[in-house]
Amino acid sequence: MGRRILIIVENLTMPLDRRVWQEARTLRDAGHTVSVICPIGGKYTQSYELLEGIHVFRHPLPLEASGALGYLVEYISALFWETWLSFNVLSKVGFDLIQACNPPDTIFLIAGFYRLFGKPFIFDHHDINPELYEAKFGKRGFFHKLLRVFERWTFQTADVSIATNATFKQIAVTRGGMDPDRVFIVRSIPDLTRFKRIEPDAALRKGRKTLLGYVGIMGAQDGVDLLVEAMADIVHKRGRTDVQCAVVGSGTELEGLKKLAIERKVDDYVTFTGFRSGDALLGAFSAFDVGVIPDPKNVYNDKISMNKVFEYMTLGIPFVAYDLDETRRTAGDAGLYAGAGNSPVELADNLLRLADDHALRASMGEAGKARASAELVWDRERDELLAAYELAFAKPGRRAAAPVRQIAPAR
Repeated sequence: MGRRILIIVENLTMPLDRRVWQEARTLRDAGHTVSVICPIGGKYTQSYELLEGIHVFRHPLPLEASGALGYLVEYISALFWETWLSFNVLSKVGFDLIQACNPPDTIFLIAGFYRLFGKPFIFDHHDINPELYEAKFGKRGFFHKLLRVFERWTFQTADVSIATNATFKQIAVTRGGMDPDRVFIVRSIPDLTRFKRIEPDAALRKGRKTLLGYVGIMGAQDGVDLLVEAMADIVHKRGRTDVQCAVVGSGTELEGLKKLAIERKVDDYVTFTGFRSGDALLGAFSAFDVGVIPDPKNVYNDKISMNKVFEYMTLGIPFVAYDLDETRRTAGDAGLYAGAGNSPVELADNLLRLADDHALRASMGEAGKARASAELVWDRERDELLAAYELAFAKPGRRAAAPVRQIAPAR
């Protein structure tokens, strides 16, 4: 029998957060009534709408944060609106369970309140915020310790946790004290009924022979500046004017990256398209000859599963990345890996190697597609998601915490 589910997400509006929207649609298809609380964003400015049978409640955010103080203001504002809207959802639609998607690790405060009334809490663990803080600001200190406390409290409050990969599951058990049987891995794999190649956006190529492409958020930790520097090396030091780069997405660093491209005199070779979704996004993907994952190697990027890795592989796009542990574990031979030193020159070396070797591009693209079709299947992830919900509903309010202990390293 269908239940009523409330999903709270702050990172992106709905339906633009692919992972969360995919989960919401899966739960809807399983017969549940789904409501989502999220921020306003892009063209999605309505405070409420019924979208594909899913109730979407949106709230304003005062700013797109970049510094520590900005994040504090953003998170306090979001927590206020999420709390207010949870009462709104409760009165208009109702809910029997809360799923909270981080960042930040503060939504447990809302979920913890409703657990007092017997409503289970599922924590959908998207980001490891202590490592993210260290990568963004290059230090630990007080706020890093505070984030570890919030992370721990979130896991302690949750009845069930959903991890994006085996490394995140290990964190849930060792740092969060979760019983491993109550942690489910649900990877961010595209749904092939919607995510597929279409007519490529040829305008992105600007008439040049090879199109490199990046899709994603542009924050301080995402390394898009390293891609711009690599393009400067390709164009000015190697004299390659046959290579174009398309950067698709938005974020706090976007304007700074545009200025960097002008300073390095590659603004004609690097196109910033802004945020895209739907067919506009698929058209960009379909035009890429080589994908780029410029995220530098650090304590954060080594552990996360990036959507663009799954997306490049699914569409058969060979890519170049720095040698990140989780990226290599997921993609194997579907990518070329620059060294651990985060050098733009090494990134440029590998990009040109793929640009010039059509046979290698084809073989890597096919390897990625084969690996994706064999191992990255949303139907399996769907079953894990529904199993997590079945367990949460079976024993509401009983998290069955395990003592903090070491488990075998993630593979």
